[in-house]
Amino acid sequence: MPEWPLTERTEREAELWDRLWQMPQALMWERYGQEIEVALYVRRLAEAEARESSVALSTLVRQLADSLGLSTPGMRANRWRVDRSSEQDEQPAGPDTVPTIAPNSARARLRAVSGGSG
Repeated sequence: MPEWPLTERTEREAELWDRLWQMPQALMWERYGQEIEVALYVRRLAEAEARESSVALSTLVRQLADSLGLSTPGMRANRWRVDRSSEQDEQPAGPDTVPTIAPNSARARLRAVSGGSG
C-alpha cells in the first residue's frame, strides 16, 4: 500500500485508505500511479459522510468512484471485471488476467479486459 500523498489525514481517511488499497482495483491504481486520485476520493468521501454535506459533493464522490472503477458502471467503463473463478482456483484463468498478488486474494481477482482504459 502506498503512503498517503496528501497533507495530514483524519482517522476516518486512514481507515478508508487502508480498506481501498485491499480491493482488487488497487492493482490497477498502483500500475497507473493513481495514488493522488484515490486519496482525493477518500478525502471527499469522508466529507460526504457528514449529515450536512451537499448533493454536489455526493455527486462528485460518485463520479470519482466511477473513474476509479469502484462502481459497476466504473468497472464497465474501465473494462475491468473481478474474476470469481480464482476464488476456487489458485490462479485466475486467461491471458488477459492481471498478475496475481496472492492466490485467492481480492486483488488477484481483478482482470482488465483487452483494450480497456486505465
